[in-house]
Amino acid sequence: MANQKNTADQQQDLNQILKNRREKLAALQNAGRDPFEITKFDQTHHSAEVKDLYDKHEKAVLGDRPAPNVEGLEEAEKRAVINDDYNERRAIMDAQPIEVSIAGRMMFKRVMGKASFCNIQDLQGSIQVYVARDAIGEEAYADFKKSDIGDIFGIKGFAFRTKTGEISIHAESLTLLTKSLQVLPEKFHGLTNTDMRYRQRYVDLIMNRESMDVFLKRSQIIKEIRRFLDGRNFIEVETPTLVSNAGGAAARPFETHYNALNEDVKLRISLELYLKRLIVGGMERVYEIGRVYRNEGVDTRHNPEFTLMELYQAYTDYEGMMELTESMFRYLAETVLGSTKFTYNGIEIDFGKPFARMTMNDAIKTYAGIDFDEVKSDEEAKALAKEHHIEFEDRHTKGDIINLFFEEYCEEKLIQPTFIMDHPIAISPLTKKKPSDPEKVERFELFINTWEMCNAYSELNDPIDQRERFAQQDANAAAGDDEAQHTDEDFLNALEIGMPPTGGIGYGIDRLVMLLTDSQAIRDVLLFPTMKSLDK
Repeated sequence: MANQKNTADQQQDLNQILKNRREKLAALQNAGRDPFEITKFDQTHHSAEVKDLYDKHEKAVLGDRPAPNVEGLEEAEKRAVINDDYNERRAIMDAQPIEVSIAGRMMFKRVMGKASFCNIQDLQGSIQVYVARDAIGEEAYADFKKSDIGDIFGIKGFAFRTKTGEISIHAESLTLLTKSLQVLPEKFHGLTNTDMRYRQRYVDLIMNRESMDVFLKRSQIIKEIRRFLDGRNFIEVETPTLVSNAGGAAARPFETHYNALNEDVKLRISLELYLKRLIVGGMERVYEIGRVYRNEGVDTRHNPEFTLMELYQAYTDYEGMMELTESMFRYLAETVLGSTKFTYNGIEIDFGKPFARMTMNDAIKTYAGIDFDEVKSDEEAKALAKEHHIEFEDRHTKGDIINLFFEEYCEEKLIQPTFIMDHPIAISPLTKKKPSDPEKVERFELFINTWEMCNAYSELNDPIDQRERFAQQDANAAAGDDEAQHTDEDFLNALEIGMPPTGGIGYGIDRLVMLLTDSQAIRDVLLFPTMKSLDK
């Protein structure tokens, strides 16, 4: 009963706070000072820029001025000497003021009679602001004292350093730009409810600087990927999201209906088949960064809507894709993190060393003690699976069993960057066969921290072989494989026109961001992850 009473009291208090905020807004509007009528504010600097600018200006103006010598002085004398030195420094700096204009959300306020302090938070962080009645005027100061945490202000003034050494802004004018009508989470605890952080990302970004930093770094990662690929003469393109045949990956698509054409269509699960059409058309080096959609479950590494990058390069093969991938990952670590070594979940990952290479069969021999090159039939492979308690379906072939063994015994061992190569043909319907072993294909997956980070092929460009592979996929679909691909006649026609030898690769951008930001779940790197409706 006591807990119920406390909850009811808290709700009543909250309702009163919300009511008070609306009353304050109404009072401002009645006085002709409606903040929502303001359309712009001339922002010249952000918080970190102000601090950096003042630091450099101070060094230029004061040089190497030493701290005052207070050795042997009594406490009162020490304070007096330090105070005099501060006043002298302040007078010199104020004679050459750095005028700034910042804007942001007020996250803290301390009112002290005729002068107050507040903290303003913007994109780059936060900065302290000194607000004095004599500097901004009585009416503005009275309004400021009535303001609430969460309100958004525009502030013009000059930078200075307080006696405690904190670079701050002395406000000369202060404008309320937006009245916050809701209450932010309590300052020292922040927004800790994980579910609410994902549902109300806008509050999470305000209250948790770590979240803001992750998404700023995500933007930087994507920018640097583009810079790297542009440096290698790749062309960025866009391909359809709504498709009649969702191919290019083993995944179940989302389906919808196109009313205007009265046709059933699907959301793409991959970028592959359209990008290869562009290689046929002669574009030679293309890439796309875009959303794809797979009708699957949600866990720490999967979201049904995610960001994929695929690229295709004519006249190279999967060896060329390995070189490109290793170079790009090393470049991203150096430019985004400042080092080729970084930690994920307390484990050091090293991008500076050459990435390891291992065939899928050698990995299984190493970690499971089984050589599938000695296994001659599907029946032998299934018998091994039963012996090792690995579940499989009747339709599975030796190639499928090999992949199941790899997933069971090998993935968890692959911490440092490792290229796993030469997959079975049964699980690689769009990949060229190895000339030396037609049961395998020229394919690799890069594993880091036990995760698959990318998937690459020497692309199959033989239209006759590709038609046979599609026919097998159609048979798999008829046998109950809802992730099987289907024959794409227009793509086959493109291959018959002629596609040059090509290397291709797909990268899960969200998983890469997780790795480089030490984020534990994919939802931590998606601004608006898929969430179950609260109504259900």
